[in-house]
Amino acid sequence: MKKIKKTAFADLEARFRTHFINSLSGFKSANLVGTKSEETGLNLSIVSSVIHLGANPALMGFIMRPARVPRHTYKNIIKTGYYTFNHVLPSFFKEAHQTSARYPESVSEFEAVGLTPEYSDDFYAPYVQESQVKIGMKFLEEVPIQLNDTILIIGEIMEVIYPEDCKQADGFLDLEKAGTVTCSGLDSYHTTTKLSRLSYAKTDKPVKEI
Repeated sequence: MKKIKKTAFADLEARFRTHFINSLSGFKSANLVGTKSEETGLNLSIVSSVIHLGANPALMGFIMRPARVPRHTYKNIIKTGYYTFNHVLPSFFKEAHQTSARYPESVSEFEAVGLTPEYSDDFYAPYVQESQVKIGMKFLEEVPIQLNDTILIIGEIMEVIYPEDCKQADGFLDLEKAGTVTCSGLDSYHTTTKLSRLSYAKTDKPVKEI
């Protein structure tokens, strides 16, 4: 085993340090964020920071990097108020990763990487047709994080689209059955193997598999 302390971080080569620190948080979600601009059209970008913030009201958040350079996703969310989360599948993880390239605002990542925009009734923002689990979001709040100039974007879940056979009787959504991919670091993508679901933890009872 090896130990590295904070005092040594500054001596690491910049790209090495970025990969190393980014991988420490473990496996993360891989979502494509779909937005639409009235002026320039559709935008699609991959993020690995989507988090659950609460079930009632149903809230989710994700981290935007500093807006010191143009952030088309951020601009569209703030201006229109709507966006989508789309789970990545093994069949298009390479295309999903490619959306992280810095395309001009006039270029739709949907078209550039070969993914298909899809709409649900009158919901403003586009979904990814190829995705299995899709979440329509309404922007509520941005929380600046002064320590590194990132922004926590908080939104409310307006609708969820998912395969019916992936929903269990107690409401649990089986993402492995849906084919959802996870990621680690900046560029490593993974499929999953479930160990087990466990019972609600109580101090007077051992956990059981359910």
